[in-house]
Amino acid sequence: MPEHHPETASPSLVGVSYVMPVLNDVTHVRAAVESILAQDYTGPVEVLIALGPSIDGTNELVADLASRDARIRVLENAVGSTPAGLNIGIRAAQYPVVVRVDSHSMLPTGYARIAVETLERTGADNVGGIMDARGETPFEQAVALAYTTRVGLGGSAFHVGGDEGPAETVYLGVFRRVALERVGLFDETIKRGQDWELNRRLRDTGGTVWFTPELAVTYRPRSNFDRLARQMFSTGLWRGELARRFPAANGIRYFIPPVMVVGVLLGLLAGIGGIMQAMAGATPWLLVGFVIPVVYLLFVVVATIIAARGHGASTAARFLVVLPCIHVSWGVGFVLGYLSLTSNIARHTGR
Repeated sequence: MPEHHPETASPSLVGVSYVMPVLNDVTHVRAAVESILAQDYTGPVEVLIALGPSIDGTNELVADLASRDARIRVLENAVGSTPAGLNIGIRAAQYPVVVRVDSHSMLPTGYARIAVETLERTGADNVGGIMDARGETPFEQAVALAYTTRVGLGGSAFHVGGDEGPAETVYLGVFRRVALERVGLFDETIKRGQDWELNRRLRDTGGTVWFTPELAVTYRPRSNFDRLARQMFSTGLWRGELARRFPAANGIRYFIPPVMVVGVLLGLLAGIGGIMQAMAGATPWLLVGFVIPVVYLLFVVVATIIAARGHGASTAARFLVVLPCIHVSWGVGFVLGYLSLTSNIARHTGR
């Protein structure tokens, strides 16, 4: 990345503060920062990196990036969590527009320009767009495909696209700082799903959250089964917590994976009971329980045939594993979160 010296910014454009929490992400953070510095927005900007206590070389990389560009400031995030890092960055921001950036994301060149124009045109408190997941390996491609289909992470517009307009939530977000201050910033007790909860408060206080498909942010998915399972479990865990805290604010789609998990588990247990009935010489009527897991497996196969068509055999084969991994990990996490076990689990896993 070439060294940069401050240039004269356009005085007519509002200033923008990019806020990015970073923790142990040496693989992706450089590309994320470079996508920020490559923006075609000509107003004044600053890049605030809230750096958690990393042990993988991220600290050194971020320090090097900051030494090469005067617009980058590194802030200590001793807690290390995403909401804590976001709040640290927002409090340090000097400009009235705050752009949330994820270290796994890469902003398109016109992102800030389009977002600021949309804020001014709509009067919204927050605007955002699509999480455009793109993988490089066949596994990552299968995960990206699951993210962007309704059978994977559901039908939210920021996953599958849709028409411009008011929305429940959006990916990342470009905020008016005064709106963030109005609702008290991010809730630091919510480690995941904090964006949905913040957007709920923005809407409850009369603000508008605005979705536009013009804002499509490239997202790099998890690279292996273990990382994906841990991510989905943690996401489901906190979604279950949010569903319990705010029961009236949750759509039915959030309950489909946990219902599926419970149904398949009960079906398997019933089927095993049927086998035991048969071994005991009784009528094995409980074998009907196997219908539920069989139906789910058929669903996965059909979904793979439809969604992965044209993406190659390697990606399709991995999609057969990725889809149940997402559903089961997310669903199990949701059930545990809904049962008020979030704080106990997060205390041991850091998530």
